[in-house]
Amino acid sequence: MSEVQRVVAGLRAAVDAVLACGLDRSTAGEVVELLDELEAAGCRLPAAQHRALARLQVETSAVQMGAKNWKDVLAIRYRISGSEANRRLTEAAFLAPRQSMTGEPLPPVLPATAAAQAEGRITPEHVDVIRKAVKKLPAFVDAATAEQFEAEVVRIARGAGPKATDDAAELELFLLDQDGPEPDDADRVRKRGLTKGPQRRDGMTQWRADLTPEAAAVWEAIFAKYAAPGMCNPDDEEPCTSGTPSQAQIDNDHRSLTQRQHDALVAVGRIALMSGELGQLKGLPVTVIVRTTLQDLESRAGIGTTGGGTRLPIRDVIRMGAHASHYLAVFDRATGAALDLFRARRTASAAQRVMLIARDGGCTKPGCPVGAYGCQVHHVTQDWAEGGVTNIDDLGLACPPDNRAVAPGGWTTSMNTRHEVEWAPPPDLDTGQARVNTHHTPERLLRPPDEEGSGAAEPVGETDDCPPPSTRDPSEPGGPAPPDNEAA
Repeated sequence: MSEVQRVVAGLRAAVDAVLACGLDRSTAGEVVELLDELEAAGCRLPAAQHRALARLQVETSAVQMGAKNWKDVLAIRYRISGSEANRRLTEAAFLAPRQSMTGEPLPPVLPATAAAQAEGRITPEHVDVIRKAVKKLPAFVDAATAEQFEAEVVRIARGAGPKATDDAAELELFLLDQDGPEPDDADRVRKRGLTKGPQRRDGMTQWRADLTPEAAAVWEAIFAKYAAPGMCNPDDEEPCTSGTPSQAQIDNDHRSLTQRQHDALVAVGRIALMSGELGQLKGLPVTVIVRTTLQDLESRAGIGTTGGGTRLPIRDVIRMGAHASHYLAVFDRATGAALDLFRARRTASAAQRVMLIARDGGCTKPGCPVGAYGCQVHHVTQDWAEGGVTNIDDLGLACPPDNRAVAPGGWTTSMNTRHEVEWAPPPDLDTGQARVNTHHTPERLLRPPDEEGSGAAEPVGETDDCPPPSTRDPSEPGGPAPPDNEAA
């Protein structure tokens, strides 16, 4: 047994001994003393974890362990969220000892913070505050000043709470750069972004944007046209989306500016889809694809789910479909299209891809949140190069990194009797976790066992001004033809 193994075994034994201690006869002072010691030990342990993570990344790679990246290694093996895995890896990168390219030991990026953590003098919240404060230092600050700034914030954190430490750090930053950051093109490019938040229970989704001056100028011009009073008003029987709205449309427009800009965004997006200039995505025309069931459409109840994971009330699915002809078909069963291609081709046809979007909803690897729009078609039981067939019952959706992860010594996939793709991890990541991904199809968890496999999702898609689907070639961009008497 190595020294590290003996020390860890001793730690485990010490924890067992603490848990076995009874507190029934302890005084308040003794309990407080115990809590103090546990708090100090809990603050110190991450320092050992950071050193272990840094060493692990030197000894092997995430790919060798069977994962796409180190975040996935931690998330899969320890059943933690991706954000928590990112936090641990980020802290290890800043607080663990490093090695130079020639193997020489280097101190941590934040040496004062690492030392205070190892002593148990600061909490994980303090570490987060210090790391973010150092990141905000202006680019003109030299290394010596940055080190002095970190040491000063750590000194404050040793005797103050996270909020007070954060306030003091913000004051220090202001004193260092009282004129504020000088406008810089590289800095603006680095900060640009458009972030989609999670869909809420009311169906709404919040977006946050940091636009460059160019992007802001582009949307100013678009909104000046399409967000003007009377334009793109969904309350009008015939909304004005080109030309100039009538005076009656302007007078009857009671929307706020933010509402008009939202409706303009929808109209511009629909115009882009109608243009036919967006090309193809994974073998299909760029369009909105929605999966739902024939029963939900007939009852006008339930929801549909897009290829990106957005849930739509069924009335919105029907309304969107009224504007479309390209995928205005609901399949109750797979007829009217040659879905089994056997060895005729390696890539899935457009018809097969639509059906896979309906069945899987997104990447089938457990825990993967990538929606169907970002997935490739994966040969589940046997790769095509090794004699696999391109048949619908032998295919599944997988994002590109997960698709590549299926390899000898890595992940393996199989199809169960319910036509669900099961993923078995490599030994280093196998802790007996779930084999099937229900992230995109949570309805499977709500279905009683005797209903498994019934009520399969059906695809509905949307775009405008596209030629109707052809029954002659199911691999055409229009996808498969609807079954007889089954179109909605």
